[in-house]
Order: sequence, then C-alpha cells, then structure tokens
Amino acid sequence: MNTLNQEVNLAILKEKKITLHIKREDKIHPFISGNKYRKLKYNLLEAKQKGFKTLLTFGGAYSNHIAATAYAGKEYGFNTIGVIRGEEIFDKWDKNPTLSFANTNGMQFKFVSRALYKEKEKVLFLNELQKEYGDCYIIPEGGANLLGVKGCQEILTEKDSAYNVISSCVGTGGTISGIINGSKSNQKILGFTALKGEFLKDEIRKFATKENWDLETNYHFGGYGKVTPELVAFINDFKLKTTIPLDPIYTGKMLYGILDLIAKDYFEPNTKILAVHTGGLQGIAGINNILKKKKLPLISI
Repeated sequence: MNTLNQEVNLAILKEKKITLHIKREDKIHPFISGNKYRKLKYNLLEAKQKGFKTLLTFGGAYSNHIAATAYAGKEYGFNTIGVIRGEEIFDKWDKNPTLSFANTNGMQFKFVSRALYKEKEKVLFLNELQKEYGDCYIIPEGGANLLGVKGCQEILTEKDSAYNVISSCVGTGGTISGIINGSKSNQKILGFTALKGEFLKDEIRKFATKENWDLETNYHFGGYGKVTPELVAFINDFKLKTTIPLDPIYTGKMLYGILDLIAKDYFEPNTKILAVHTGGLQGIAGINNILKKKKLPLISI
C-alpha cells in the first residue's frame, strides 16, 4: 500500500534550502492508521493461519496500538484482550477516549501495576496470561516483533530512494527498525524518541540489519506522554500552515525536532528529508482531556 508524500512549504525550508515531505501513513485507514496498520498486517495473517481466535497485547491508557488492535480484531474476526499499564485507571477507564473506543470494538481489559507491566516480555508472566485467558496469539507492546518490523519495512518504496534523510518517531523501536531495513544504504535514518534515555538503541539493534541510523533524544518534551504548551502551540501552528494534523505523543515531537534542527543548520543545504507520519491522531482526544483539566490550551482537531 503506497501513501502520498506531501510537501511542506514553510519559510525556514526555503531559507535553508531544505526539501521536506511527509509520508502520510496516517491516511492508510481511519482507525488502523500509520505504523499500526503496518505492524499488525503480518501478525494478523500469522494468527489467522495458525488458527488463533484471540489476540492479546499490551499498552498504556492512551495507546494507539491498543485502539488499532481492538478495531482490527473486530474487523478480522478475533477476540481481543488488552493488558493495560496502571491499575489507577481500573474504575474510570470508561472516561478514557482510547480505552472506551477499544472496548466499544470488543476489547477486554486486564489492568496491571506498573511494576508487573515491566514483566510483559518475561515467560513466567506470559504463561500466567495464557492460563488465565486460554490460547492467545500474543503481540508485544507496540507490535514490535519480527512480523511487525517486516510490515514496517514496506513503508518505504522505490520512489523514496530520492531522499537523503528518512525521519521516524521512535516508541518501541519496531517502526524505525523496519524503515532502516527497507532503506538504501546511502540514506540516513533519523529517529526522534518519545521517551527519555538511550536504551532504545539496544531495542533497535535487535531488529535492524543496517547501521545507517541515529537517534535524536532531545525532543521528548519531558518523556513519554508529556505535552507542554509550547508543543501544543507548535502542533496547532503547523496544522494551520500546512493542513497536516500531528499527534502530541510522536509526530508533533518529531516535526518540532526536524524544524529545530533545520534552523540550527544540522542538515546540509539541498538535503531532501522524508518524515514518516505514523498516525496516532486518535490520542489527541485523551490528551486534550488532560490539558482541559490543567486549564491549558488544547490541540485543534
């Protein structure tokens, strides 16, 4: 499935002689958009081929992956179970737009403590889940497994070989790993992390087959799920000037970072940049609820 590369026309780009296009992966599907479609594609085919009836996966309260898995399960005939990080939302999940959407599409929840959630890749915990829910096809958090990476490898097409730099958001590392594997060796793959810390490099190395990549870790705005008025203002201004909506967890931070690096002459003149829009727009409603409670400006939808 090929997606449109939309050109961005901003004064800073003309001034610095930089070309920037955005690969509109967010337009793949209204509910299974962007990298979620890519990561689920081969996992669902595998689950169907092996005769599984139930998908079990992991995520936080505003997880795009949880929402997409719930909808995909309903669409393709699977029961779905979401193991959700944080027991504090157990009795108020119905006030959460992401979880309400997932539940409407048939997903059953298991809320676990943050400490237990860290065991999500341990065999003992996974075996306990299998005992509790029966024979499930388990998809890791964010769909970050070999089949998810295989799907993300299809994001880039031959027409994208003209770009010098491919930029991606980084959450669990699966998407950027697929992009690295699907890239040309002369291209630079630049990831913008939504989380603090350098540990994601180790996650990427589990799947990446090339060394033509680097991470920018200075644009997380305080960490995963953290949103500031400065970021909200940027997202709203970017949409006003380009018509392209960005989410506050991933793509907003990436585009802020790209344009900041362009302003600081990080890229050589005449560099052609392709930024991959990984979707995630469903998360805006939940973040706006938080901003509203704090009496802060909202993200325009």
